Amino acid sequence: MSKLAYLVVDARSSDPERMTEYRRLAQIAVEKHGGRYLVRGAPYETLEGTWQPQRLVVLEFPSMDAARGFYDSPEYLAAREARAGVSDFDMVLAEAY
Repeated sequence: MSKLAYLVVDARSSDPERMTEYRRLAQIAVEKHGGRYLVRGAPYETLEGTWQPQRLVVLEFPSMDAARGFYDSPEYLAAREARAGVSDFDMVLAEAY
């Protein structure tokens, strides 16, 4: 049985209007690969350290393979192209405990 996987993203953008198209395309890719958004730009608090994400996003996938399939998919490639030049992401994929 595969374990759940979580994708954590710190998304920074200089053009919120262009990010609308990215979010639309990313949603298609997420759904196709069995993912779901747990956090999508919601308020957060930093309890320790200095990390201050501009826009925090957390996604859940049924497995590491499903998450990698999402990231490498033609659908998500189109989403990444839509945000090219106007955003900078830090993205970490972790398997559930």
